Amino acid sequence: MGTATATPIGLNLTTEFSSSYREFESFPENLFDRHSYAPTLRAYKRRLDSASAQLLVQHEDVADVPFRDLDGTGAVLARKNIFSDHRLREHLGDNAVEGPLSSSSVSGAYATKPDPQCRFIFFWAKHSRAPLKLTRRMLMRIMSYHQVMPRYLEFLFLFGQRAIPHDLRYSGFREQTSLELPAPGQKLPELRRSGKHYQLCYNLKSVGCSSPPDTALMHQQWSIRHAAIYHQLDVEFGTTLWIITKGDLGLKEDVQDITGPNGRLEDKSFGTAQEAFRASLPIHALFAHWATNDWRWYMQWLEDSVDKETQATIFEDRDEKLLSTVYTPRDLQRIQIWEEKANEAITTLESNASVLGAILDYYLALADNAKFPLRSSNADDIKMFAAQIKDLIADSNMQKNRAKLLVNIASQRKTLILQYLQSQASEKMETLTMMAQKEAVAMRIVTVVTLIYLPATFVSTFFSTDVVKYQNGSGTDPTAGGTSYSSVAMARWLEVTLPLTVVTFLLSWLTYTKAKKNIGVQALAKGIFGHTHTYP
Repeated sequence: MGTATATPIGLNLTTEFSSSYREFESFPENLFDRHSYAPTLRAYKRRLDSASAQLLVQHEDVADVPFRDLDGTGAVLARKNIFSDHRLREHLGDNAVEGPLSSSSVSGAYATKPDPQCRFIFFWAKHSRAPLKLTRRMLMRIMSYHQVMPRYLEFLFLFGQRAIPHDLRYSGFREQTSLELPAPGQKLPELRRSGKHYQLCYNLKSVGCSSPPDTALMHQQWSIRHAAIYHQLDVEFGTTLWIITKGDLGLKEDVQDITGPNGRLEDKSFGTAQEAFRASLPIHALFAHWATNDWRWYMQWLEDSVDKETQATIFEDRDEKLLSTVYTPRDLQRIQIWEEKANEAITTLESNASVLGAILDYYLALADNAKFPLRSSNADDIKMFAAQIKDLIADSNMQKNRAKLLVNIASQRKTLILQYLQSQASEKMETLTMMAQKEAVAMRIVTVVTLIYLPATFVSTFFSTDVVKYQNGSGTDPTAGGTSYSSVAMARWLEVTLPLTVVTFLLSWLTYTKAKKNIGVQALAKGIFGHTHTYP
């Protein structure tokens, strides 16, 4: 163990830990764990710099970080909501007077309290798209004091203030295990830290309905919610740390139910390393159950919604139903939305199953690790925990299969609706064609009548000119008010009009016959070389 930098009134800290904690504002570059590499830490630091404005609140007056510290028997040592960095330092036991980072003299001590046997810290927000209720200074102090693995930041970056859900498809499981000789500076017995510990972090996703119970099916509001979990356990002292990040305090209430007065004794006993390990497994199981509980009802909601939107497509007499159902492109858009929700459910369920599988594999590997000091005393606990996780993975896979089937159903019914739209378009075209045919008949009648009167009209117009003049037989002035009839004029009119009418009809018939023949040839060519479509 290195030399101590704190005054005698504090706990004996190593130089490495004191230096790291003193420079907590540079987190995660200040970490001295052997699993950390400088380039990686710098990358995390840059990402934290760019994300802090949206990820965290900027003022302490809105900060709120619940702590729940338990002793070895599960009794509550402290249940506090920390509202400022000053109160945070007091709670951690840091009473050092802060000065320049380069200063080697310290007034006070960085640590005056040993770690509790079990500590829960909750990072939360007003809702899932609001900034977490702690400042960056508070975050870096907590992470540096407990030497939290920097990879937990990957899951914290899923939170923060934004208009729409962000990066919900990201999930993972990370671990760091140190069961042999601790790294220099990690052995801090007065803090109840042996340096032999393991750290886990992962995220899981659940679904929840925010609508009242009596809300109509199509108006219910469901959303995917995620939680980021960090866990650290010292295999010698049994000290346990949990950091739980979620958009509300729902998991905090669930944790309090397990570790509270009504919880089972074995779930809240942390007196020894064996008891602490045993009590940590139900907490993991709690998060696993949270991630799988409501998917059944969410899938039922999706299935009912798709059925309601597409019930006409599976009606027994689809042709009869089609007469009373008019589909629009908007119907296709709605089905596409449901299909995308089902695909999103598949991705989320697969990621949950993958994370739960990674947790299961990790603990099974611990049980087979000869360097794990608790493997013999807690072998049965690991077996029981493994059985629970396997059941939950199976349930997630079953819901995933439902989602896949729903995607196929939605896709097929979307195809049916598309065919209905095409059929409706064909019916409209047929209606327009019939109307055009009726108009063509009417135009034909008008044409025939016009053809009948056209020669007579032409001849009458022609004879009304001065080209041919007719006088009455008595030489009476035609303007004298009498009447006269010219049989010669009538004869000449008929001699010109009747042959011209016959010629006009003959030319019209020849033109019609030629046009009809051309239409027949085009129809024959289309039947040979064209494509036919079949609609329901």
